[in-house]
Amino acid sequence: MSALETVIYIAGALIFFALVMTSVALHEIGHLVPAKLFGVKTTQYFVGFGKTLWSRRKGETEYGIKAIPLGGFVRMIGMYPPSRERPNQVRATRTGIFQSLADQARAAEYEEIRPEDDGRLLYQKKPWQKLIIMAGGPIMNVLLAFVILLGVTATYGVYRETLTVQTVSECIRPLDAPASACAANDPKTPAFQAGLQPGDEIVSFNGVRIESWDQLQAAIRANLDHEAKITVLRAGQPVELKSVNTALNGVRDEWDPSKIIQQGFLGVTPQPVRERGGPVTVVNDMWGLTQRTGYLLVQFPVKVFNVARDLVTGKPRDVYGPMSIVGASRVAGEIASTDQVPVADKLAALALTLGNVNLFLALFNLIPLLPMDGGHIAGAIYEWLKRGLSRLFRRPDPGHVDTARMLPVAWAVGIVVALSGAVLIIADIFDPIKLFTG
Repeated sequence: MSALETVIYIAGALIFFALVMTSVALHEIGHLVPAKLFGVKTTQYFVGFGKTLWSRRKGETEYGIKAIPLGGFVRMIGMYPPSRERPNQVRATRTGIFQSLADQARAAEYEEIRPEDDGRLLYQKKPWQKLIIMAGGPIMNVLLAFVILLGVTATYGVYRETLTVQTVSECIRPLDAPASACAANDPKTPAFQAGLQPGDEIVSFNGVRIESWDQLQAAIRANLDHEAKITVLRAGQPVELKSVNTALNGVRDEWDPSKIIQQGFLGVTPQPVRERGGPVTVVNDMWGLTQRTGYLLVQFPVKVFNVARDLVTGKPRDVYGPMSIVGASRVAGEIASTDQVPVADKLAALALTLGNVNLFLALFNLIPLLPMDGGHIAGAIYEWLKRGLSRLFRRPDPGHVDTARMLPVAWAVGIVVALSGAVLIIADIFDPIKLFTG
């Protein structure tokens, strides 16, 4: 890498990192604004954690930046309702580590509460208000993702795979095998045997009209090693190709690309075309990404463990595995500095990456466990339903849901998130994911 490329790499990584942290700051604004609108006492708004680098107080709220730029927070007073047995106090007779955690957190918070704060505590707000406050952060990230992705899609466009054939593989090889000339004993691909040619547009597969590459890919995979009848448009004329059997071969799993599964294989590469689109296109893209991200979030702890194992054993990093903000910034620097991509494509790719990161931040924070926003949202919904059903059946008001009882879960989740973050940051420093090898 030349000196200029190094400078561009570092600049691209730092700018992208700053944009992600701006997204985090706006996420916290998504919590702060509705909290203030609903009259919740908010004492702090900070980007980062650890030692305070800069702060300024405006009204009752201290705004600032902390030393470790890996998140942010808004401090809202009155997260936990008082003990029902003795309001605003902790019973000395209560025992057990779980109950102690709840009581200690409650006691620490009530040291800051003043008589004049009555009515301004978070737990005192109506469930729908708490729901809006806690959902405000993820909603902000979803809106940012939508605006960024729409900006790229509507103006420059996004590359999408079409039904036009770009290349036809001559022989069947393992998915990750290096490119080389076919050997005499290598089996020919079904596409080569059928006579597919670059420029052909596939319009029918086994008698079913094909409308998109995703539809064709799903049909090929589901066909396994059975007969395939393909019709193409060649020079504007329909041509029915020689009937062949698709082959069983390793392909990347649609939901988890790090997995290689045995499914039907044809042996063609589609021609990508840059297409513009509007809000509906972007919403559809975001929904597809949301489904895949949700699927991978369920496997997140296992994925992080695999990263740690590969780092210790020296196994090559899985390019489809998770990465931290450090890794995402390094990827951004790599995109910015490569000479293998036109400048306009670089800018579009970086913007799309930032949009996708915002969508991931929203989905990650919506995990329905404390201390994530989703845990507080779940608590607000539970309280809403519980109190609503009590009114419906004319039962006594059950009162506020005591989220302090879920602090052991919050501690466990927090430890897992912290350890996962540390593992990914270490891996991204010493064994980063690389998109370009040249």
